[in-house]
Amino acid sequence: MNLKRLFTTEGVKGKKDYLDSQKKYEIIRTVIFFGISIALFVAGFVTTGDRNNLLTIVAVLGCLPASKSMVGAIMYCRQSSLAKEDADKIEAHTKDLTCLYDMVFTTREKIYPVLHMAVCGNTIAGYMPMKKAPKNPKKALSENACAEHLDTFLKVDNYKDVTIKIFTDLGKYITRLSQLQELTTEDKHTEGICNTLKSIAL
Repeated sequence: MNLKRLFTTEGVKGKKDYLDSQKKYEIIRTVIFFGISIALFVAGFVTTGDRNNLLTIVAVLGCLPASKSMVGAIMYCRQSSLAKEDADKIEAHTKDLTCLYDMVFTTREKIYPVLHMAVCGNTIAGYMPMKKAPKNPKKALSENACAEHLDTFLKVDNYKDVTIKIFTDLGKYITRLSQLQELTTEDKHTEGICNTLKSIAL
């Protein structure tokens, strides 16, 4: 059974408000998984009067996917979708552009929440809102480091001449979107690049 079809709260990666809807989906799925394991344990104990029974084993095994789901829920709970106010400002400058929302990219060291991206042929622009500056400068997010991370994966899929620019300033990002709308380029790579980006996003 495909569990993803059981919940209408599941988001579609790259679509608007994906993170917020996926957060609900992951929480609901985690609660159901743990609920099933608890119910099996209780059923086994009630019917046999002892916890050493087959249903207890099944319940323990059921905790494995439940725990994995809980890790996913925690990851999504740490992220939020693009603010509606920012989304409205951006959407006024994205006519005819292929856009992706709520793309969170992870490395071993850092998480890059690129909450809006525009892909135009082999040119990518992304907006990564800066939250409160961290006390430790080493923990600060780097636009260049994020771009390099994405470029590495795109090259693996043979997209080697891609221009990537990540912005933390909304005004500068909107200016770049306006420039992209005026850019004349072949968009034969747009769909493939979007698929690669979605495949490596949270």
